[in-house]
Amino acid sequence: MDIPNLSFEFFPPKTPEGAVKLRTARQQLYAYRPKFCSVTFGAGGSTQEGTLMTVREIAAEGMAAAPHLSCIGASYDSVRALLQGYRAEGIRRIVALRGDLPSGYGIGGEFHHARDLVEFIRAETGDWFHIEVAAYHETHPQARSPQEDLRHFIEKMRAGADSAITQYFFNSDAYFRFIDEVGAAGMSVPIVPGIMPITNASQLLRFSDVCGAEVPRWIRLRLQSFGDDRASILAFGREVVADLCDQLLAGGAPGLHIYTLNHAAPALDLLQDLGGR
Repeated sequence: MDIPNLSFEFFPPKTPEGAVKLRTARQQLYAYRPKFCSVTFGAGGSTQEGTLMTVREIAAEGMAAAPHLSCIGASYDSVRALLQGYRAEGIRRIVALRGDLPSGYGIGGEFHHARDLVEFIRAETGDWFHIEVAAYHETHPQARSPQEDLRHFIEKMRAGADSAITQYFFNSDAYFRFIDEVGAAGMSVPIVPGIMPITNASQLLRFSDVCGAEVPRWIRLRLQSFGDDRASILAFGREVVADLCDQLLAGGAPGLHIYTLNHAAPALDLLQDLGGR
């Protein structure tokens, strides 16, 4: 199966060993000809240098790179400098996010919403960057209501974003409902599903509870029933995520954005499963 708009997400490695492993993982994943690879940006810009270094490596490998850029706590000058730096590197795509500050920090900064960042990028750089934003089709955990969250998403798009990537999820109905709601609001934009391979049950459930991603009860119970049986977790997770991707692509999703956690094998297994169907 030829997946349009396939992309992978990485995070900046923290050690030299991690950097070597990530380079190896990237080379394996490049075989699937992704449209771009995104690189995360730590809370409050805590991985700013690592993000830039990883983006440079990806670009040098001949692949389109898309740095994440979070704005909460940032100043106009600091964001302007980052944009100028990325433009000088020939980077043409940005993932614009509000982001979260590290614990213990006050709000501060001159940006309050991702919409503000999108507007600033457009004002500073025109159409140089293709701007991706986040979509929380199961509702952002800090939103007061689904309606408010949808309104904020529409505002980001109208501010100048080109496309969106969703939080990861396991229920295709929620994704397609969100697409319908965005369309009913008069907005037609590419919204690419974010896909998280299931490799570690306890880690996935814990992280999902924190970030507001819903794990359907039947999946949660099955994962818990396997205990420490890693082989069963991997086999079950592989089947669940491949079925999800089949549903999404068959229903018209414009692509897949795979959260790799810097590991190639789970993404390769998924793409192999999709290619064989």
